[in-house]
Amino acid sequence: MNLMGETKHEASGLPIGVKVDARSAKRPVRTTHSGRYVIVAPLDPLAHAQSLYEGTHEVNKEAFWLYMSEGPFADAAAFRVYLEKLACSEDPLSFSIVDPTTTQAVGHASYMRITPEHRVIEIGNIFYTPALAGTRGATEAMYLLAQYAFADLGYRRYEWKCNALNMRSRRAALRLGFAFEGEFRQHMIQKGRNRDTAWYSTLDTEWAAYKTAYEHYLSPQNFDAQGRELKGLSSPSAHLVLMALGPMIQGLGS
Repeated sequence: MNLMGETKHEASGLPIGVKVDARSAKRPVRTTHSGRYVIVAPLDPLAHAQSLYEGTHEVNKEAFWLYMSEGPFADAAAFRVYLEKLACSEDPLSFSIVDPTTTQAVGHASYMRITPEHRVIEIGNIFYTPALAGTRGATEAMYLLAQYAFADLGYRRYEWKCNALNMRSRRAALRLGFAFEGEFRQHMIQKGRNRDTAWYSTLDTEWAAYKTAYEHYLSPQNFDAQGRELKGLSSPSAHLVLMALGPMIQGLGS
């Protein structure tokens, strides 16, 4: 076997992928995941719609929703209808990110393109209100959802996809430990415009190192009295192995 995961087929002698555990992963369910800084809970439009609408439509809503598949919405009622549709769906399966102090929903994320037979799942449809963006809670929400997918459900591939022009999302993927895999050109038509899609992934074989990095970063000892991080998630001391990170960051800009 070489480093690319190939082996020789016994009968033909040709290269072929290594044998893996072919059991299916479990499907994610609507369950609550509690961390130090946030709670990831099943999307509840009745409880969550108002705070999510206010947080995503009161400031520069056109820029906020630019790369999303839907939005911005004309009013709170239209946004509520959108959330109600998501809340009824099994794929995507949607969660709100809740501030445990205020009990207000401050963000949203979904598991998408759930394929248990191949043990592949995507995290997407992510939006953070200003109250969550850039905080340790934002990072913790991604940690909780990844841990559930790998440790509890048994997925072997965890995907992140975004509009190739969405530099903020691309930098976030790299910071969170996803490896860049390439771009699908003319992948879809979104809101009447071309979308090239950038693909990223984290594998189950990488998760132990990434999990350690998240936990080091999220430790209370990594933040000063004002809540400022002392060491970033992607710092060498976090033990996060990001192959080709430097060239990618240079390509994306600051």
